[in-house]
Amino acid sequence: MDLPKKKPDPFLFDVVLRPHRSLSPLGFLILMLIISSICFTAGLFFLLQGAWPVMGFFGLDVLAIYIAFRLNYRTGRAIETLQLSDSELLITRINPSGTKHRWAFHPYWLQVHMDNPPEPSSKLTLSSHGQSLTIGSFLTPDERAEVATALRKALASWRTPVNI
Repeated sequence: MDLPKKKPDPFLFDVVLRPHRSLSPLGFLILMLIISSICFTAGLFFLLQGAWPVMGFFGLDVLAIYIAFRLNYRTGRAIETLQLSDSELLITRINPSGTKHRWAFHPYWLQVHMDNPPEPSSKLTLSSHGQSLTIGSFLTPDERAEVATALRKALASWRTPVNI
């Protein structure tokens, strides 16, 4: 009996970076229902007192909060992938609008730059042959440092010759 052979993973390092959004879609719905009911109740109170224009401002508040959250969720659709193969490090960035950009670096010459210890303004930058690329700008400083460490280890492993 022949067992199917498992195809080896073509990537030595494969990471997908996404912005973190702590509020789920269900949580967003619940939050909007709570905000809407509070604003409607307060607006109804002012309407019964004769200050009817105030109710419209409460409606604008709800609309502004809704738009702010939707824009935040839209920026959360950004994705960056880092894939180290035998021949290159391929970085793919997909913007929230869906446009895709790709960069390829030869791993031997690639340098990974990140402040240690990381600060809020620290950037994770890849550079080689006069080109540089900042990645993971939506990550926290500690997450960027973690990605930098993992990528450095993968590059060091790639550069180390295998003795058989």
